[in-house]
Amino acid sequence: MNAHALKQTLKAMVSQKIPAFIWGPPGIGKSSIVKQIAQERSIGFVDLRLALMDPTDLKGIPFYDKERHSALWAPPAFLPREGEGLLFLDELNAAPPAVQASAYQLILDRQVGEYRLPDGWAIVAAGNREDDRGVTYKMPSPLANRFVHLMMEVDARAWRDWAVMQGVDARIVGFIGYAPDALFTFDAAKHQKSFATPRSWAFVDALLRSDMDEALLLDAIGGAIGEELGVKFLSFARVMRELPDIDAILRGEACAHPKRADVLHALGAGLVGALLRDYSAARLEHLLRYALDLEGEFSVMIVQDLQRAGVTMEQSDAFGAWVKRFSYLLA
Repeated sequence: MNAHALKQTLKAMVSQKIPAFIWGPPGIGKSSIVKQIAQERSIGFVDLRLALMDPTDLKGIPFYDKERHSALWAPPAFLPREGEGLLFLDELNAAPPAVQASAYQLILDRQVGEYRLPDGWAIVAAGNREDDRGVTYKMPSPLANRFVHLMMEVDARAWRDWAVMQGVDARIVGFIGYAPDALFTFDAAKHQKSFATPRSWAFVDALLRSDMDEALLLDAIGGAIGEELGVKFLSFARVMRELPDIDAILRGEACAHPKRADVLHALGAGLVGALLRDYSAARLEHLLRYALDLEGEFSVMIVQDLQRAGVTMEQSDAFGAWVKRFSYLLA
C-alpha cells in the first residue's frame, strides 16, 4: 500500500492497540509515517533500534531484592512509564535472534520482566525486506505471528502530494512528476552506494537550500541519488530558468505559455508551490486564468495538485471557466 493508505491503516490499528509490522525497502519513509502519527495525535513517541541492543537492554538488569529474597529485573529507563504514545521498534528483523526473543513478551503480552507497557501505548515495528541486501535475520514464526504485517510501496503521486505540502523544492517536485521512476531506483541485485529513495531526495532538497557552490552540486547530488540520475536532474533543473515569471503569472500579468513537456512539469510544480507559500484568492484566480491556455493534461495536473493540497476553487469565476474547458478530461 502507498504511504497515505498505510498511514490511515496504522491510525486505526494504533487506536485499537493492534501490533503492526511495516515491511518495505530502505529509505521510503516507514519511520517518518509512524512519527507523524504520534505528532498529529500529540502523544509520546519512543524509537528503539533493537539492532543496537543486547537482550538485557530490553529486559533490564537483574538485581537481588533483600526483602523478597529473590532476583528482580530493573527495567530500562528508556521504556515509557505513563500516558499515551507509540513505541516504535525500528529495524526489528535486523536485531540478533536473542534480542528478537526478548521482544516476544513485550509485543504480545505488553510486558517483559518486571516492566509493563502502559495501557495508553501502542506498538509498531518496521524492517527492510529480507531480499533488500540489508542486515536482516529471518523472523521466527512465533514473533511474526504477533503482528499484523503491512507492506509499504513507493508511490510517486502520493509522494508529490506530500512534497508540495512540505514545501520541497519545486525543481524536485517537477522532476518526479516528469520522471516518476526517478523517485526510487534501489535495486537489490546491484551493489550501489548511491541510489534514489524518498530519503535521498530529502538530502537533495537540503543540498539545494544550502549555500554550496553550483559547480560542486553535481558531485554532492550524485552522491545522494547516483551520478547518472544527478546529471538528469540538474539538466531538468536548468529548465526552471526557462520558465515564465511565476510571480508575474500570479499577479495576473500576461506571460508566455510553454509547450515542452519538461518545462510544463517544472512550471506546474513552481506555480502550485508559489501559491501555497503565499495564498490569496486573487493569486488563485490569476493562476486558473493562466491555466486555461495550457496543454490540457498539465492544466488538469495543476488543479488536481491544488485540490489534493486542500485548496477550494468552487468560489472562483476562473474555475467555472476552467471546468467548462477541461470537463472532457475529467470524465
